[in-house]
Amino acid sequence: MSKETFHKLVSTATPLPIENIDTDQIIPARFLKATTREGFGDNLFRDWRYTADNTPKADFVLNDSTYAGSQILVAGKNFGMGSSREHAAWAIHDFGFRVVISSFFADIFRNNALNTFVLPAQVSDSFLAEIFKAIEANPQTPLTVDLENQEIVLENGLRESFAINPYKKACLMNGYDDIDYLVSLKEDIKQFDLAHA
Repeated sequence: MSKETFHKLVSTATPLPIENIDTDQIIPARFLKATTREGFGDNLFRDWRYTADNTPKADFVLNDSTYAGSQILVAGKNFGMGSSREHAAWAIHDFGFRVVISSFFADIFRNNALNTFVLPAQVSDSFLAEIFKAIEANPQTPLTVDLENQEIVLENGLRESFAINPYKKACLMNGYDDIDYLVSLKEDIKQFDLAHA
């Protein structure tokens, strides 16, 4: 069983108010040769973070020490569109983000994120705007992401619920991958088998 579980996260947030971010922007195709999940965080948003000679771009948010240590990425609408690329979720996780908040996610990215123990929390456009406003007013403002109650709470008390597949919620809260989840049902399966022998 994975040691990583998710119940409630309180963290500052990194704002990336750009719409239609596709998986090639999240992790460019030239970095997809590796087959393990480690090291992809170094190349998260690579072409936005670095110049051609690998110099960090001072004006890109991931290079701003103000947001160092943040575990929540807040992005514009339509995050993770484009090609099916599980490496995009790997890069986000490897960088240190545990939650991505947006007002819309591409379905394939959403599933890849959940399988990588990254929570894609979809909120309304208006609530997303309130999150960006709160971060702009105070970059150190904490956001609370409560998976058990399926809601995001701002420091000023504003809150909104988000939806999640019950199976994926159980996996995140227990640190299960698909195999772990089946193993957790071993006794139930055994009892069912005995009852229907």
